[in-house]
Amino acid sequence: MTALGVRLVRRVSATRGFAKVAPHVIPALDRAVHRLTRGKVLLSAQMLPGLVLTSTGARSGLPRHTPLACVPQEDGRGWLLVGSNFGRSGHPAWTHNLLAHPEASVSLGGEDIAVTARLLAGEERVAAWAAALALWPPYAAYQARVEREIRLFRIVRR
Repeated sequence: MTALGVRLVRRVSATRGFAKVAPHVIPALDRAVHRLTRGKVLLSAQMLPGLVLTSTGARSGLPRHTPLACVPQEDGRGWLLVGSNFGRSGHPAWTHNLLAHPEASVSLGGEDIAVTARLLAGEERVAAWAAALALWPPYAAYQARVEREIRLFRIVRR
């Protein structure tokens, strides 16, 4: 994508209108493409690094598959996940799932990887937030719109 295209998508994604529509459209498209390509492609990953998180439902105990943007870690063993929920008021369900059941898996490039999740706090969260903003500046607009602190998780290979 061109630099102009990236700037346009960033600007649009920071709007309230995007926050209303995107949660219903983007994950559904990502799930369909991911399934059709046997886990090799995510549409949203054309803009941001992405993966599909498989967590255990906090209440149901059932597997939940959620396409997410991620911030790959330099060591190649982990990723940051940002619980922005597109700047909507509530925490996304997958964050509740990881708090209840931190053992999960991710699908990335056709590979399934067992991971463990940890909610970040303090200085570690501050550094992770800076890394997330460097990758996707609209996260700042999402945080400005909500009263809750956006949850950040570090997931690492088991």
